[in-house]
Amino acid sequence: MSISAVKPVRALAREVRFDEHMMHVLLLDGREISVPLDWFPPLRAATDKQRRHWRLIGSGVGIHWPDLDEDLSIAALLEQ
Repeated sequence: MSISAVKPVRALAREVRFDEHMMHVLLLDGREISVPLDWFPPLRAATDKQRRHWRLIGSGVGIHWPDLDEDLSIAALLEQ
């Protein structure tokens, strides 16, 4: 029996968009994570302008919304 080491893939965000009920995070590897806004009350209550004002943390390991002082980790989103 052969055992091969599997290198974990690090998920990195590249884009964030919203619709009426969901947040969609596009990852560098082409996957997309979609999660309900109800999971994140500060984002649910935010204006469209506040939601669109985000920046990547650590080259994509997380997302920060400066107007809301809200941070989300991509790893945490994948664990949901």
